[in-house]
Amino acid sequence: MLARLDNEVFFKKAFTDRIVFKAFVRDIVGIEVNPEKIETEKAFEPKVGSINFKYDIFAEDTEKRIVIEIQRVEFDYNFDRFLHYHLQAITEQQRSSVDYSVEKTVYTIIVITAPYRVNKKTNEVYEDEVLISNINPKNLEGVQRPIFNHELIYLNPNYKDKNTPQNYRDWLDLIYESIHNPKKPNLNLDNEGIKRVTEIGTMQQLTPEEWEQSKFEVMRRKVIALEREDERTETIQEVAERMITEGLDNQLIQKITGLEVAEI
Repeated sequence: MLARLDNEVFFKKAFTDRIVFKAFVRDIVGIEVNPEKIETEKAFEPKVGSINFKYDIFAEDTEKRIVIEIQRVEFDYNFDRFLHYHLQAITEQQRSSVDYSVEKTVYTIIVITAPYRVNKKTNEVYEDEVLISNINPKNLEGVQRPIFNHELIYLNPNYKDKNTPQNYRDWLDLIYESIHNPKKPNLNLDNEGIKRVTEIGTMQQLTPEEWEQSKFEVMRRKVIALEREDERTETIQEVAERMITEGLDNQLIQKITGLEVAEI
């Protein structure tokens, strides 16, 4: 049985494997990398700013001067927070530079295993499997100039899109199937990275220590879920109140918030 990739222990076990990591980066970012080492819980010392950031998975390819960071998110999330993570890996490089140059291209990949929630800034619900953001400037004609090339990539397998290319599809299906169909996952085993995960990421392959850590992770997730459920209800109610004030009809409010009409 495939181990659930919304569990931090299993996720790190799978994606710190060199075969898996290199195949994942090749498919999602489109580049070949050969990192010297793949780290977990990576933190910069001294800290950049006052926030103590830690990256779930962090690796550098010194030959190509590339930084790859992967974050796994299972509950609520904050897009501003992910932007901070991404920019910190860029800013950190300037500490050793005398001319403010950023020599390494940074790719941040966010794997989100929970459905998106109502965006507090826009009141929108995003339903995208893949979102890609970069900071390259555009001229007044809308032509983008590839000056920086850093990318922030979001993957969310909860919104299956028939137009998603196969290179993304393989990994999105892996994450989704590991959570919703771990006993008989429907995967593309022709992808060497996916096949490797099925070899090392099964319940039978776990060490006693990994079993113990995974059980702790499950209990921690239950506690956070209860806390976030209370927070979620309050937030959605506030959003619904604003929509009522703005004159939106009950059916539209129900579609956006998930609340019952009686509650609205």
